[in-house]
Amino acid sequence: MTAAPYQPCPLRRLSLRHLSLRHLSLRHLSMHRLLLPLLLSLVLLPAALLAAPASNAAPPAVLSAEQEQRADKLAHGLRCLVCQNQTLAESNAPLAQDMRNLIRGQLADGKTDAQIMRFFEDRYGDFVRYDPPFKPVTWLLWLGPFALLALGFLVLVRTLKRRAGVRAPLTADERARAARFLDSGS
Repeated sequence: MTAAPYQPCPLRRLSLRHLSLRHLSLRHLSMHRLLLPLLLSLVLLPAALLAAPASNAAPPAVLSAEQEQRADKLAHGLRCLVCQNQTLAESNAPLAQDMRNLIRGQLADGKTDAQIMRFFEDRYGDFVRYDPPFKPVTWLLWLGPFALLALGFLVLVRTLKRRAGVRAPLTADERARAARFLDSGS
C-alpha cells in the first residue's frame, strides 16, 4: 500500500465563496473546532477587559462612629452632580460614590467639615451645595421667589381696586334700551 500524497489544507487554496463542507475532511474539521474557541477567546478577552468598568478609586477609609456621622451629614449637604435633585447620600451614581469616598478620605486625613465643603465648592462651585450660601451671587436665588410673590400681590391689589372703582350711572337712553331687552325676553 502506498500512502496518499500530502495535500495542503483546502482552506488555503479556496476562496470563501468556493468553501463547502465537501472539501473538508474530518481532520480539518476537528482542527477548526479547536482553533475557533482559541481565536474567539483571543478576540473577546481583550474586549471584555476594555468594557469592564475601571475603578481606580481607593477603597473607602475606615472611620470612627463620630466621623461616620460627620460623613453622613456632609453627604446630605452636597448635591449629586449627575442626579442634581438628590443628595450624595441618596444617589447611587458612580460619581456620587466617588465623592462620598473623597469625603471619607478627607475625614480620615483630619480635615474639618468647613474645609471639606470648601474643597467641593472650589472644585464644583456653589451648585454642589444642597443649600447654597446667601451671598450676592445667590441673592436672586434666595430673594427671587419672595419678590415674585410681592409683585403678584401688588398686581392683585391693583386689579381689585380697578374693579371696585365707581361706575358711572346709566343714562336714560341706556335704561330704556335695557328695559326693552328685558321685556322682549331675549
